[in-house]
Amino acid sequence: MRKGWNIGSFLFKFRSIQSSISVVFSCLILFLIVITSYISYRLSADAVEMNSKHYIAEIVQQVNINLQSYITNMEDISLLASTNKDVKYYITGTSFISDEERRPYEKRISDLFQSILITRKDIASIMVFGYNNRFVSDHRITSLNLNANFEEQPWYKNAKAEGGRSVISAPHVQNMIQNEYRWVVSLSRELKSADGITGEGIFLVDLNLSVINEICNHINLGKRGYVFIVDKDGSIVYHPQQKLINSNLKTEMIDQVKQSGSGSFTTGEGNKKRMYTIQETHFGWKIVGVAYANELIANQYQINVSYFLWTILALVIALCLSFYLSRHLSQPIKQLQRNMKLVEKGDFTIRSDFQSKNEIGQLSHTFTIMVGRIRELMNQIIQNEESKRQGEMKLLEAQINPHFLYNTLDSIIWMAERKKHDEVVLMTSSLAKLFRAIIHKNNETVPVRVEIEHITNYLQIQAMRYQDKLDFRIEVDPGILDVHIPKIILQPIVENAIYHGIKNSLEPGQVTITGTEEGDAIVFVVADNGVGMEPEKLEHILKSRDGIVKGIGVSNVNERIQLFGNEFGLSYKSEKWVGTEVRIVLPKCFQKGADHAP
Repeated sequence: MRKGWNIGSFLFKFRSIQSSISVVFSCLILFLIVITSYISYRLSADAVEMNSKHYIAEIVQQVNINLQSYITNMEDISLLASTNKDVKYYITGTSFISDEERRPYEKRISDLFQSILITRKDIASIMVFGYNNRFVSDHRITSLNLNANFEEQPWYKNAKAEGGRSVISAPHVQNMIQNEYRWVVSLSRELKSADGITGEGIFLVDLNLSVINEICNHINLGKRGYVFIVDKDGSIVYHPQQKLINSNLKTEMIDQVKQSGSGSFTTGEGNKKRMYTIQETHFGWKIVGVAYANELIANQYQINVSYFLWTILALVIALCLSFYLSRHLSQPIKQLQRNMKLVEKGDFTIRSDFQSKNEIGQLSHTFTIMVGRIRELMNQIIQNEESKRQGEMKLLEAQINPHFLYNTLDSIIWMAERKKHDEVVLMTSSLAKLFRAIIHKNNETVPVRVEIEHITNYLQIQAMRYQDKLDFRIEVDPGILDVHIPKIILQPIVENAIYHGIKNSLEPGQVTITGTEEGDAIVFVVADNGVGMEPEKLEHILKSRDGIVKGIGVSNVNERIQLFGNEFGLSYKSEKWVGTEVRIVLPKCFQKGADHAP
């Protein structure tokens, strides 16, 4: 089953703890920087968007105030007309006797309306339509358009239906005056009699639509933002892109605007995301400000670049800081690692002294104690091995001395009984030299010349014992005579050659010893022409670390030599009834020229 991913297995792939710490610190800091930058950006963007909403709402509110101011002025004008006695008299049911009696009233009313138009450039026309079929306007000479029935106009019907309350119409072309066609917004209301119950006519004020354009056209909500106005029926009163609206090339969220009160809502995604801010008027219109979300932050690109650059800078600082911290934290561990490698190479004098009291300092202290303890144990092992070798050496000497001494003395007695005085003297002299070489020095190593002298004395004694049955030949490179080797190496090998090879042979025996230098080693070859060994026995000897276990001291010789390295020691060649050859590879224990001769 596949195991789940974890950070431990991820960090294990790095080859150093410094890399792991650097990666962890970098990822953690990068994560925090990204999260912090994102949160900061979102908070900034939300704050800017909130401020922009308030700003847009204030702008829309100002547009609302301006429009309501105009509408209020128009209502004041309607109140002025409704309270003017000439207007009231003119539209009452009383009939004038003649045109001369009617014209002064028309003139005074027209002059009143004209005086209002002089002070209000935003008003296109002022007209009064009496229910008694009388008509008067701001023009003294006015001809109504015969093709337009004013009683069928929406502004007329709505005003009559409202019974005295002001009615604001949707933008339309005013065609009531002959040869005049203006794009206006009309305010109309019914004029009441003195009792306030009976209607006497309709008062109409036309507001130039250009005034609304001037109010709204200069409102900038970003590069693409704008303001538009709808009436209570959802008809567009003003839109800066009216032609596109009329040709259905552009649409607005009119239904949602109609259903919403004063406030805001958002629609669209990405660059098409728009925020609608709505303000309701007391006369039924709704002023809508439209702003694109990506334009609310005027310097959004600069902010994004700034956040990116600050993030990069913070990341660089974080990487440098993580590298410094990881290096500072891993330095003691690396030093401890270097110390361990030195110990691995055999240097047990290393001390790892870190004064820190944390886990690394404790580990360093424990490591120092451990290395010291290992050094003590190794010294103790060396001392034990040294004592063991010395004990084995003494044991070997103790074994050789009684055994060999008994046989030699027995031979001396035998020769003395037969009056062989010269042989007795020679054998006794050789025996004395042999034992002097063994007991006179306590060193474990001796020059090659001393070892050769020792084995020569030994072979002379054996040759005298076995008379014509044993002969020997020694050939040693003079250049190695002063090189030190472990002592009593050749005697156990030669003794085995005599007792296990030549002694059992019917033919005269020959022992040959050669010594040469091969690189950094001294090589002796001891060969005899004795009975030899079977292949099975030879294979057992080659596999056995003890050599010929029956030979006195052979295993001791091999073990003592191999203490200097596995490349040293004994090796055998033997053929049944032909003879045996023993190759002895020894280390150079000291430089040439040392004089340790007995």
